[in-house]
Amino acid sequence: MSNDTYVIRHVSVLGGDPADLVLRDGVIAEVTAPGAASAEGATEIDATGLVALPGLVDLHTHLREPGREDAETVETGSRAAAAGGFTAVFAMANTDPVADTAGTVEQVWRLGHEAGLVDVQPVGAVTLGLGGRQLAELGAMATSAAQVRVFSDDGRCVHDAVIMRRALEYVKAFDGVVAQHAQEPRLTEDAQMNEGPLSGVLGLRGWPAVAEEAIVARDVLLAEHVGSRLHVCHVSTAGSVEIIRAAKARGVDVTAEVTPHHLLLTEQLVTSYDPVYKVNPPLRSEADVAALRAALADGTIDAVATDHAPHPVEDKDCEWSAAAMGMLGLETALGVVAEAMVSTGLLDWAGVADRMSVRPARIGRLDGHGRPIAAGEPANLVLLDPTAPRTVDPAALQSRSHNTPYAGRTLPVSVVATFLRGRPTVLDGAVVGGAAVRA
Repeated sequence: MSNDTYVIRHVSVLGGDPADLVLRDGVIAEVTAPGAASAEGATEIDATGLVALPGLVDLHTHLREPGREDAETVETGSRAAAAGGFTAVFAMANTDPVADTAGTVEQVWRLGHEAGLVDVQPVGAVTLGLGGRQLAELGAMATSAAQVRVFSDDGRCVHDAVIMRRALEYVKAFDGVVAQHAQEPRLTEDAQMNEGPLSGVLGLRGWPAVAEEAIVARDVLLAEHVGSRLHVCHVSTAGSVEIIRAAKARGVDVTAEVTPHHLLLTEQLVTSYDPVYKVNPPLRSEADVAALRAALADGTIDAVATDHAPHPVEDKDCEWSAAAMGMLGLETALGVVAEAMVSTGLLDWAGVADRMSVRPARIGRLDGHGRPIAAGEPANLVLLDPTAPRTVDPAALQSRSHNTPYAGRTLPVSVVATFLRGRPTVLDGAVVGGAAVRA
């Protein structure tokens, strides 16, 4: 065995019985009974008490590069992702310049490859410059080296029904999917928080649930009409859940994601007027949170996606109305899902693996990720300690920005190790891999 061989001892696979895993040449070479794997010449890791999941996959990450490297870069975002247990992330297109050409998506893809910590899969813009008026180079991005399969104007809604229909028709040629930021712009002009009694009390312009639900309803009808794949980004309301549930029951090829923060946080936090809680879509009511948790548990919502949205301090440390929308999510996602879904009995660890790895990889058509932990499969793994709570310290995060809503909050689990194709990117909770290690 070479020094690139690792034997992970006594690890609980998906929360089940302990086993030994042998990682060699980028794959899981063996899965044996505890203590049965040969360790000659290998690096051994005592994983007693740890849980092994397939490496997490995030369908919705903002890495900001090119253009806003003051907030995040592909490298710093990759470090954050690895620290959170991710082995692949989909980088959203709202960069500067927008990722609406083959050249720009290839640039992002190559930066991810150079960082070497996670597989960075670019998301292509649906329309030129996110302007909503003319389709971007969808085919060119799909056939580029980046092989884009997910297209989104996230940050903005593709609000023109004709443009949305054309996009849905176009991506069928290469089995792509349009990921919609569901927000009717005329209903959310200058909106600041969830519309309801609390927005009136706080004097902040309300963001009605129907602004999301109207677009979701329209788009599932369009997807049904043209027979294409639709993915709904960051679902946040109980009404959207019911529309998606009904569409799936009719056989519409629609998938959906929910963010960790919409599973845990509610609009009540806005009473602090702390802009760290300002996000798009806004934090909703307790009833919405309960509906989102139930939908993730029963599979109506397919995936957890972070919507990791880093911002420099000057964009968040200001009055509420002027603050940018968005929160960090990569490094805390697993802990938040553990608190909201596992600790409550709504999901077990196998369910977490399905919603945070298997289904996201399938939706994004990402080979080599979200695979079973079995002999011959790619060795993309995360090891977590389900009994080691972690208190979130913004200064200790790997991201270049610090706008986490969980500062000082203790989450119930910790990421101990992450492996990308059999090589550690995180060991003992510290980022160790990437280009520097390969060099």
